[in-house]
Amino acid sequence: MGKKDFALEAALQRLQPFDNEQIKFELEQYATSAELGAAIITHIKEEVENKRVLDLGCGTGMLSCACALAGASIVVGVDCDDDALALARANVQECDVDHVVDFVRCRIDDNARLPLRNTFDTCVMNPPFGTRKKGIDAAFVRAALSLCDVVYSLHKTSTRSFLLKRAYEWGAVADVVAELRFDLPKTYAFHADDSRDVAVDLVRFRRVADELPPPVVSMPEPPPPATRWAPRGRAPRGRGRGRGRRR
Repeated sequence: MGKKDFALEAALQRLQPFDNEQIKFELEQYATSAELGAAIITHIKEEVENKRVLDLGCGTGMLSCACALAGASIVVGVDCDDDALALARANVQECDVDHVVDFVRCRIDDNARLPLRNTFDTCVMNPPFGTRKKGIDAAFVRAALSLCDVVYSLHKTSTRSFLLKRAYEWGAVADVVAELRFDLPKTYAFHADDSRDVAVDLVRFRRVADELPPPVVSMPEPPPPATRWAPRGRAPRGRGRGRGRRR
């Protein structure tokens, strides 16, 4: 993904991750690493610097802080979890960017009406992958496109063809700007591995229609949680977190 911003990564390393006692599986809460967050924002810095940025599903505030440190004029993080928002506010203060970043409590689904008056230049987000609630990843993209002309979003590589195809139905065009590895540490009791690398895409959505079409994503209620992590082949090691192939 080009040159690394070690200063940005070092600043993000100071942020507190999710508390294991408060983390919520049903929301697919997984921490974005400082290395991955810095790599993403460095790669798209021109779309962040001096821009109004939206971060949906902000969690611990990792991407919100990264955008503010990279020169965004204003950042608004959105999450439905009070515990996550409290942690994000503490992380914003740790980075000394509380004059740039603000937070809003709102649940994102395919019928979400975000309580935000202003539009934004760019959305940068790491939404749920949709493994717990089918279609929630697409709902996040649609919500972002309702407020932004450009959306950068992390998604599992396995969903690439679906998202690129559906983008046209959402009044947008999409392309993959980077292929990355998401280092997923052991977070929940049913996780069998200490960590796992997940292949992810940084997808860019650009809105080309003035209005989004009606929702078309069906999101049934999630199934009961699995008792353990489903075994899959481990991704090749050595590529490193936050590093990937530039598109």
